[in-house]
Amino acid sequence: MSDQPQMNKQNLGEWSDPFGFEVDAERTVAYAKATNDENPRYLSGELAPPVFAIVPVFEGMIGPLFKVVPDSLIPFVVHGEQDMVFHRPITPGMKLTSRAMVTGYASKSSGTTVSLKLETRADDGDLVNEQWMVSFFRGFQAGETVGELAPAHGFPDDLRGGTPFAEVTQHVDEDQTFRYSKASGDPMPIHLDEEFAKSAGLPGIIAHGLCTMAFTSRAVIESAAAGDPARLKRLAVRFSKPVLPGQDVTTRIWEKGAGAFVFESTSSSGDVVIKDGLAEIGN
Repeated sequence: MSDQPQMNKQNLGEWSDPFGFEVDAERTVAYAKATNDENPRYLSGELAPPVFAIVPVFEGMIGPLFKVVPDSLIPFVVHGEQDMVFHRPITPGMKLTSRAMVTGYASKSSGTTVSLKLETRADDGDLVNEQWMVSFFRGFQAGETVGELAPAHGFPDDLRGGTPFAEVTQHVDEDQTFRYSKASGDPMPIHLDEEFAKSAGLPGIIAHGLCTMAFTSRAVIESAAAGDPARLKRLAVRFSKPVLPGQDVTTRIWEKGAGAFVFESTSSSGDVVIKDGLAEIGN
């Protein structure tokens, strides 16, 4: 019998028990500040930034993920994709209830992707947002593709040669990861401990993927939604390279049509750090 870890696929498609989160203005304002977003609706405590949606679900999604994925693979996980669909903004005072479910996984030559679906509801039962998180387990081949995978969101080749609708450059501060960790509740040491990050094969501390995603949300909202975060209906990204403190991140946005925009982000080192970005803007 092989010593290769085995996926617990019998646990696919099972919703977790519901878990709660009460939203307070101090936390949402801190998240905005930790992502360098000065939108006045965030800083006043009126609305949470869209990518704050990860905060109420962060701890609750870990258990369901590792009911399917063997614990021995934890050191090999990186964040592959995040896709957020917004039905209504998160506002301070909300009492949210969320649940999580691993829907499927796909084996690739370089590792295995695992798709996890999340949904968050207000206390009146209405959907606030839905999310897909795709984790990539480096070097592990599950040997099969099973279940439902996260929705695709590619970049149309015919747009790439055209002039971007907008281009926004933002700076990643030297202390960005420490501020983001505190505001988001994500304590992973690759974002906080230089030696640990290097031991994991990284050049040093790297920025949180969701922090970079929050940067792209700001770029899209300012450029395509006239600064109104309530108009953002979907934001989806694929993480391709790490972002380092002290770098600039430039997001280039192309208009796809019918309220849809696609984007890519590059770091000041020239690496594409966000691929296949998709934003959908409502009226």
